[in-house]
Amino acid sequence: MAVMTSPKGSDAMATTMPAAALWLGGTGLIPFIAPVVVLWLGWPAWREPAWAVLHSYAAVILSFVGAIHWGAALRETDTGRLWQAMGWSVIPALLAWVTLLLPHAYGVALLLLGFAAQYWMDRRAVALGWLPAWYGQLRRVLTSGVAACLALALVQAG
Repeated sequence: MAVMTSPKGSDAMATTMPAAALWLGGTGLIPFIAPVVVLWLGWPAWREPAWAVLHSYAAVILSFVGAIHWGAALRETDTGRLWQAMGWSVIPALLAWVTLLLPHAYGVALLLLGFAAQYWMDRRAVALGWLPAWYGQLRRVLTSGVAACLALALVQAG
């Protein structure tokens, strides 16, 4: 992954990943990893708080990555594209909200599907040039980490 250390124009932004995105995105995996470690350590008193942390943080982050499409559309002049991007951007937030009404294992399973759908939409947006190429690279890495954590929690819930 190419990491941008200083701005070099819009062409560079399209192909190289800003260091801030890599660092902030990478450290954003910590709240996914920590509760999964706690769940696998098997400490009964920490089980419910670990599930609550994982479930709620995953819901917040799914909402966040969905909203990227809203932000990307803010300068859009094509009405059809604007409705498409903004329309999609609210779906992850609504899905995430619904998961919070479910028991943790069911909610986390639905969030896992939500992250997969979001990744598919991100790939599509990158392929169409609506989001920069580096964003697709970042989403691949981060979604893989998120999916692994959610799946490991579900396996542990058995």
